[in-house]
Amino acid sequence: MMRLQVPGVQLLSQGNTLNYSFSGTGVNVSSALARFGHEGALISRLPNTSLGEAAAAYLRKLGISSRLVIRGGEYLGLYFLENGFGARPSKVTYSNRLESSFNTAPEETYNYEEIARSLDVIHFCGITLAMNDSVRHHMKSLARAVKQQGGTVIFDCNYRPSLWGPEGYSQAKPHYEEMLQLADIVMMNEKDAIFILGMSSVQTEREEQLIELIPAVAKQFDISVIAGTHRSIHGDNSHSLRGFLYKNQSFFFSDTLRFLVYDRIGAGDAYTSGIVHGELTGFTPEQTVRFAAAASMLAHTVEGDTPMASEADILRAMTLSVGDVER
Repeated sequence: MMRLQVPGVQLLSQGNTLNYSFSGTGVNVSSALARFGHEGALISRLPNTSLGEAAAAYLRKLGISSRLVIRGGEYLGLYFLENGFGARPSKVTYSNRLESSFNTAPEETYNYEEIARSLDVIHFCGITLAMNDSVRHHMKSLARAVKQQGGTVIFDCNYRPSLWGPEGYSQAKPHYEEMLQLADIVMMNEKDAIFILGMSSVQTEREEQLIELIPAVAKQFDISVIAGTHRSIHGDNSHSLRGFLYKNQSFFFSDTLRFLVYDRIGAGDAYTSGIVHGELTGFTPEQTVRFAAAASMLAHTVEGDTPMASEADILRAMTLSVGDVER
């Protein structure tokens, strides 16, 4: 997608200029993993226009291969970002998503088996799942092909109410259940289990609900790893974040990290990339969840959706005090 951002903390109704970049969950996760030393490629469809070429060039700049990007269609999805400040939250307004080249890709666009043979791990996002039946068909078909080839399927629930519309949870549930049945690593928390899957808990505290429901989800859908975060927002505009990972029938938690926020968009993708990197590299679960939480923390400090921290940056943040000048 193309991100159009009002400078500073102005509203769209105030500003008269926009800064643009290209992003999306797939871009953010692939780019972060490329920085960690993995080879990443984006599976998508871009318009055969100057805008599409600019997006492809941006992918290359981020270290993402465009070998699986197909050209066709007419439009690129857009979103407008108004940065929040203090009591006013940031606001995202989507535009032209349904007519984008990606969302209008016909059934024969992707060769699922050929793509599946070319990769070891694939990442899907619930934002994409919200688009339309054609996109959902592509997602599920590709996930099945990867599973048949023995690859690893990652699914980030990433539910967005504004994309599903009225009665969104009931509409989303069967599609989420299909993806969860195909997934090996899942990003979600207890709210997803309650609202999307319709599960109930006798507990009232979030962590108690998490400990009750996440093992049940893992057992029901035979998921190897489930990870996510709990976030608190404080009156001084600082945030606290604690990561969790459920693996081998055990929970692992990071320390609670407190930090100021410069740009929140994409921080969840940074956490996901940390979890995936830990799993691919062979970190212990304790190391993985701490690494992912630190990756997310650093992503809050950089403008733009895409995480920019290297593995060394994150390891340093895990062990040293931050905020001083590096000399």
